[in-house]
Amino acid sequence: MKKPVTATKSSAKDAGTASPSKLIDGRIKQLGDWRGEMLARVRGLIREADPDVVEEWKWRGVPVWEHDGIICTGETYKEVVKLTFAKGAALADPACLFNSSLDGNVRRAIDIREGERINEKAFKALIRAAVELNASKAKPAKKKSVMS
Repeated sequence: MKKPVTATKSSAKDAGTASPSKLIDGRIKQLGDWRGEMLARVRGLIREADPDVVEEWKWRGVPVWEHDGIICTGETYKEVVKLTFAKGAALADPACLFNSSLDGNVRRAIDIREGERINEKAFKALIRAAVELNASKAKPAKKKSVMS
């Protein structure tokens, strides 16, 4: 059974009763420029690469995509749409998509500027690799002990 594309665990605390997906929709609409278009585009690519992805809304307004842990976040700034991969330093990046936050030991980011295009095939491969990495490190469910 597939997980839903939306989740609500963070939305109730952070933004009333709206689902994270609705909040992301709102952010895209609110931006109303190339940043909204790019955020919508990468969101679609993430969903294509991992149909079981869960969307979250964390840290008072940051779109987050998860599958067995955080895959990446999607922040929007005046000059860039920044996609930060939580475990990016552990991912192979043969297409050299990572172009920001390169000095850290854990995260890596992709900064996309107005007019730039993203290598969609390589981006989806990076998403799938992040999901695989998360799944390989996922903690197994705790077994319930049975009392005699």
